[in-house]
Amino acid sequence: MSRLIISLLIGSIAGAIDVVPMIAQKLSKHACISAFVHWVVLGVLISYIQVPMSPWLKGVAVAVLSCLPIAILVSEIDPKSIVPILTMSVILGAAVGFATFRYAR
Repeated sequence: MSRLIISLLIGSIAGAIDVVPMIAQKLSKHACISAFVHWVVLGVLISYIQVPMSPWLKGVAVAVLSCLPIAILVSEIDPKSIVPILTMSVILGAAVGFATFRYAR
């Protein structure tokens, strides 16, 4: 399988993991779709970005930096949601960084 397809698959898995609690909380369809697409794109970005750091740390850095605009926007409506957004970014970012390093090279 190509690197792109594997990266998209890894991002889709991360997106599904992120969306499950959102569905359980009955968040809007648009919020769930946005989070899923965000992780699909991050799967590709994390896979292709070349920085001199360990793969899991690269994943965390890219995921947290990319979620900051979302966290700022959401914080206006629900300031308590910043913690889960950043937490999922750290956990899934590390996992995507490791998985793309291992499987999408």
